Amino acid sequence: MNKITVIGTGSVGSTIAYTLTVMGLASEIVMIDINQEKSLGEALDIRQGVPFCNPATVYAGSYMDAKDSNIVIITSGVARKPGQSRLDLAQTNVNILKAVAKEIVKYAPDATYIIVSNPVDVLTYVFHKISGIPESRIIGSGTILDTARLRSRISEYYGVNQKNVHAYVLGEHGDSSFVPWSIANISNVPIADYKNAVVSSIAFPEFNREEVENYVRKSGGRVIQRKGATFYAVSMSVCHICKCLISGIDTTMTVSTMLHGEYGIQDVCLSLLNIVGGKGVSTKVLLPLNDEELKALHHSADCLKEIINNIEI
Repeated sequence: MNKITVIGTGSVGSTIAYTLTVMGLASEIVMIDINQEKSLGEALDIRQGVPFCNPATVYAGSYMDAKDSNIVIITSGVARKPGQSRLDLAQTNVNILKAVAKEIVKYAPDATYIIVSNPVDVLTYVFHKISGIPESRIIGSGTILDTARLRSRISEYYGVNQKNVHAYVLGEHGDSSFVPWSIANISNVPIADYKNAVVSSIAFPEFNREEVENYVRKSGGRVIQRKGATFYAVSMSVCHICKCLISGIDTTMTVSTMLHGEYGIQDVCLSLLNIVGGKGVSTKVLLPLNDEELKALHHSADCLKEIINNIEI
């Protein structure tokens, strides 16, 4: 029996609830939103398709209904408006998170919390400071989606399964994120050498790191420009986190957690490679970064700290 509560039933929250149902990850899914009519409609829409999936109870409810949840997923927040500064967006969503945390923690004190709302690293940090939930049970979705976008793009260059691509996006889920290319590989062959390592008549295009990083950073914006919002890929990434939490099998992934001196950085949340399993986030995997990559990681941390220092928690 797994119970998952999704707070916020906009495009992301409702798609997460739908994907959880299709994947059969929970026997009970609670959907909570300040707009109760919206959550009632989304829950009803999903529930009517349950006969084609694993049995599950899907319903809209209140914070009280989150009692005994194994996992709570927070997607509440507002999207950035034209002309709105990043700092203004951060404070608005911090205020929303504070209101949500005050209520949800009362009813689900033993759950593992996944923060999805943006700016996710800042909100994950705030949740650490205000919730009283142990650090091992607080996970920001971080750069797990950026990493998926990176692997997807590299796989397109070489026509190889994404699961054979081992590369990561670290740091902030945002403009200061970076790719540690020194450790990126396809089946243990460094990315730069893969073209020459494959015995094939296929002519691979010239690999362009700058193009790939640009693709990763701008993917979300391109999707929003074309269809108004991003929600399928982020939902799949969040459900992957849920699957690893539920299965209990330790799995490495780039999610946002609190740092305590790793790489000389502390008191900020950003994405490193973490081990996630039945007990939440158990530890970090410290990748062998070169000097340039360490500098990029510190820059990302500084960018986040600047925002944190200018918001009211």
